[in-house]
Amino acid sequence: MINQTASQPASDNWAITADLTSLRQHLLDLFCRLAYREGDFVLSSGQHSSYYINGKEVTLHPQGALAIGRIVVSLLPPDTQAVAGLTLGADPIVTAVSVVSAYENRPIPALIVRKEAKGHGTRAYIEGPNLPENASVVVLEDVVTTGGSALKAAERLKDAGYSVNHVISLVDRLQGGAELYASAGLQFQSVLTIADIQQRFQELE
Repeated sequence: MINQTASQPASDNWAITADLTSLRQHLLDLFCRLAYREGDFVLSSGQHSSYYINGKEVTLHPQGALAIGRIVVSLLPPDTQAVAGLTLGADPIVTAVSVVSAYENRPIPALIVRKEAKGHGTRAYIEGPNLPENASVVVLEDVVTTGGSALKAAERLKDAGYSVNHVISLVDRLQGGAELYASAGLQFQSVLTIADIQQRFQELE
């Protein structure tokens, strides 16, 4: 028997019924309860931090994934032909967005960008459906710090012949990612910022 997450009982269907404004608030609470921790951490960028956000605690949560899919689909530019992200953090996000897009009669394929080329077969960096040349692809990320992961994904996608102009993140740590994307000619937006999470975390304590 599978135990239900205590903070989100199975009968709570907010991820299905909430409007987008309420949905963002529910998602914020989920990040505070499940993903945000304070302490002494070393990030993937090598930086030391007094807090850590494990985005996968939310992106792999059933209601979290549905909420993310609904919110991000609403943010996608009208000409979006696919969503993509660097494995592993972006994998559940692009999947959730693609599934929700189908339910909203706007089917958008998902692509997964490998960190290294596959060691067999096609030796490809990108997994997913083949798209037309110059197809418009939006890069998705869970947590942005310096911005390097999403930028790497964007570069791989451009090398494959796709058009990449937008990056959307679930959380912006406000540590240089937005500036990096701007310097690379990428438009950037985030669903939440670290300031949102830390303020709400204090309120919930």
